[in-house]
Amino acid sequence: MGSKTSELERFASWVEDLMRERGYDIDSPRGGGKSRLAEDAGVHRAAVTRLLQRQSMPDLDTMRGLARVLGVGLREVLIRSGRATEAELPLPGGGPGGVTAGRSEGVTPEEAAVLLGIPGSHRRQFVEMTEMILAVSGGAQAGRAAAETGRRGAAARR
Repeated sequence: MGSKTSELERFASWVEDLMRERGYDIDSPRGGGKSRLAEDAGVHRAAVTRLLQRQSMPDLDTMRGLARVLGVGLREVLIRSGRATEAELPLPGGGPGGVTAGRSEGVTPEEAAVLLGIPGSHRRQFVEMTEMILAVSGGAQAGRAAAETGRRGAAARR
């Protein structure tokens, strides 16, 4: 039981640090940080209270909500909570080569937002900006490819 208690203690401390970093006032009695976090995450306040009081580990739905509002990936939350290990949740592509290693199609902007832990409140903006950047860089790449094809064709005709 001791390892479960220390696991809960470490996880709760990590969540508290993230809450403070994100501006949730959890230190003053009337700060309202726990209630605001629960509301932002779409979870029950009691689940947040039980975690911060080191009474119980949150369920998966609560962890999803916490990950979203605290700006961390669900993978990290699950690993730090002890619910899963890094080996059980490998990164796509198998690690050091990056997120898209081994995936010729890459990831969608929405998948990238989730992998990066972009909070839901900023996800739409992230996706729109990423799609705009990809469209511009994709157009530039297509233009370079067409120019190169034209140069090769001209060289072959000589």
